[in-house]
Amino acid sequence: MSKKFEVTYKGQQITVENGWFSGEKLYVDNQLQDENIGLGFRARLRGELSGNEEVKVSIGGNFTINCRIFVDNQLIYPIQ
Repeated sequence: MSKKFEVTYKGQQITVENGWFSGEKLYVDNQLQDENIGLGFRARLRGELSGNEEVKVSIGGNFTINCRIFVDNQLIYPIQ
């Protein structure tokens, strides 16, 4: 089972993929920037946008997978 989270920020596509056996992966404009391989209940991923803005991802959960994406410490996904 895998899950994908996507958001566009300032024209750049940020994608986070989570799979049971493939782990978690962070893509910015289809380029892999970070990954966590193996089974785990929580993961943190980091990347960078073209304007030197830092992307941080927190992903995990017990029964359902939740994902939070931050750019320069500001939550952009999910929008609340």
